[in-house]
Amino acid sequence: MFYDERGQLVSILASWTDVDGPDVFTQAAAGRSAFRVDDLRRLRVLIDDLRLEVLDRVK
Repeated sequence: MFYDERGQLVSILASWTDVDGPDVFTQAAAGRSAFRVDDLRRLRVLIDDLRLEVLDRVK
């Protein structure tokens, strides 16, 4: 967590910092894969949800 330029407390993922140890996936992928399967699945769910929301507005 940190304070932003407005003085508000903000949190970010620990994986975006150097506070955690080396990421096992990143080490194993060795640059061959930028995305984890679980992350891609979650992204797909988000996209599907947004798609349904947009389609509901168009009707």
